Amino acid sequence: MGQIKVTKAPIEGLYVIEPTVHGDKRGYFMETYNQNDMREAGLDMVFVQDNQSSSVKGVLRGLHFQKEHPQGKLVRVIRGSVFDVAVDLRQGSATFGKWFGVELTEENNKQFYISEGFAHGFLVLSDIAEFCYKCTDFYHPNDEGGLAWNDPSIGIEWPHLTGTYDGTAAAGNYCLDDGTPLNLSEKDTRWDVLSGTFHF
Repeated sequence: MGQIKVTKAPIEGLYVIEPTVHGDKRGYFMETYNQNDMREAGLDMVFVQDNQSSSVKGVLRGLHFQKEHPQGKLVRVIRGSVFDVAVDLRQGSATFGKWFGVELTEENNKQFYISEGFAHGFLVLSDIAEFCYKCTDFYHPNDEGGLAWNDPSIGIEWPHLTGTYDGTAAAGNYCLDDGTPLNLSEKDTRWDVLSGTFHF
């Protein structure tokens, strides 16, 4: 059985997970998921779907959630670097509307578990990032919801990103500090702020 280090985030339901990496001059080996280790750490979720995406620098995906079929997600980066964020949308939660973020890179091997009831998104900081995640429910295309990535009432501090909020989720004049423009899907420019967003 492998070993993992699990750190609870300041928001209940969020966990940073670090696997044990066994390396030598040949390379390395690690268990990226072990159900027994997770259960010993008090995490007994069951995953039903694995996803992988590739994105270029400056891409911001999110903030996404599913309304009737909420997903828990175990996310990690196998190439490059992203800043990964979860926002608490659980009605009645003491941390409703609060956010937590962590940098995930191919070097630090950190994983981030986001329980059901959160909006999720990430910003790509490297030239290319390959992002993998396990989900506790299937993707339902007609069930998708979203939250404006730059909602000032939430105030996510996206690293290396500068720009001025113009009242919308559009990329506008936002860019990384090296001049790379922010890159959003059309869908992600249309999400509403928290006051007009679905709550779990």
